[in-house]
Amino acid sequence: MSKNKSLTADEIVKSIKDRFKNKIKETQIKTRGFASKKNETSTIWMKVEKDIFKPLVKHLVDFTTPHLAVASGNDLGKTVELIYHFTINFGERLKQVILNISIEIPKTKLEIESICDLIPGALITEREKMEMLGVKIIGIPDNRRVFVPEDFPEGFRVKMDQRITVGGATAIFKWLLDMTELVVVRS
Repeated sequence: MSKNKSLTADEIVKSIKDRFKNKIKETQIKTRGFASKKNETSTIWMKVEKDIFKPLVKHLVDFTTPHLAVASGNDLGKTVELIYHFTINFGERLKQVILNISIEIPKTKLEIESICDLIPGALITEREKMEMLGVKIIGIPDNRRVFVPEDFPEGFRVKMDQRITVGGATAIFKWLLDMTELVVVRS
């Protein structure tokens, strides 16, 4: 595939499945029409095994220029799910394809390789996953904290009704719909 060619959702999925075969757990392509349905946009949702995530991103970089918007995360109980949200054909009017790659990481070994060497813009979103979900990002070039103070407890993970004490104040995190509310109670 040529790096200069715009790719369709089907071509992206085929390329990834051809390269990684049975390591792809699940794939969905959702197409949505707009502007009186004369135009369409596609979104790919892909669940992959943790060990192929970085090679998969390298594969993307080799045949296209993926734009990483952000990585999001969910605490699923025994695992933490990371979802890296990419745009393929970024900036090409009516040709952009959203690619969401989901990886589940067991809490018993809560770590994943950094993709900063492939996509330098991943740095802040990976640092956020370290701080908010307690994921160890192996090989991250800068692991300083960016969102929480240095005296925050190490290995902290945001989870339902978690209490922590920092500097004499107790903070309670509660998940409400998809928003986090931080309540500080003076001790």
